Amino acid sequence: MYKVIRTSRLYEQIVQQIEESVLNGSLKPGDQLPAERDLAQRLGVSRTAVREAVKTLREKGLVEAYSGRGTFITDGTSQAARQSFDLMVKIGQQGQQQGSPHLVELRLVLEPGIAAMAAERVTDEDLAAMREAVAVMDRSQKNAEAYIEADLDFHLALAEAAANPLILSLIDSIVGLLRKERIRIFKVEGGPQRSQFHHKRILEAVQRRDPEMARCAMRAHLEQVREDSRISSRGKPSVEHTPAGSKISA
Repeated sequence: MYKVIRTSRLYEQIVQQIEESVLNGSLKPGDQLPAERDLAQRLGVSRTAVREAVKTLREKGLVEAYSGRGTFITDGTSQAARQSFDLMVKIGQQGQQQGSPHLVELRLVLEPGIAAMAAERVTDEDLAAMREAVAVMDRSQKNAEAYIEADLDFHLALAEAAANPLILSLIDSIVGLLRKERIRIFKVEGGPQRSQFHHKRILEAVQRRDPEMARCAMRAHLEQVREDSRISSRGKPSVEHTPAGSKISA
């Protein structure tokens, strides 16, 4: 039923496959979709792409997600009007000349707290997802697509570890914006390496179950993202590198 995805715009291709399965009767109202990790593995895509696809399907009224139960095909009649936080932020970004300051400010408000909550509530499964994402980034620093998808998966895993569905919904709503931001700043000289330095500090803090260390590590990461975004907007390469002698452990 599920075919490996080999094109760009991954989440749209996933949506198309699910829609076709509904139209041809392979999937019927009440049928449950595979778990997120399982579906991502079957399709050969990142979990972030799967989450975006499910979000789109929900907006179309084709599926409904229930916390603790899973995602189910609907008959389309239960669709309610949903405001798109993603659209509101995009509108707020219009006309910005220096990268995406509104998005970075939003992240600075949200994500240090999310990292702190994750450090207190993280499960072994959450940690496995974070370690996997960091490992993919380690070996993909010259592959923008693979690196960025793993980067998004890392932040998604942190949001999941916070164990608050409203937080997860907020992060889901800005995934598209986060991807565009990462694409823009990926080629800043030394950017992926600096990001990995911070990702590993965040992971170490969460592994230690140290909320304040996690909060500070995330804030430092986002300040680095803000600076790289400014550099990208100016079109100049960065000469800054990961501090010499800094110990990074995953």
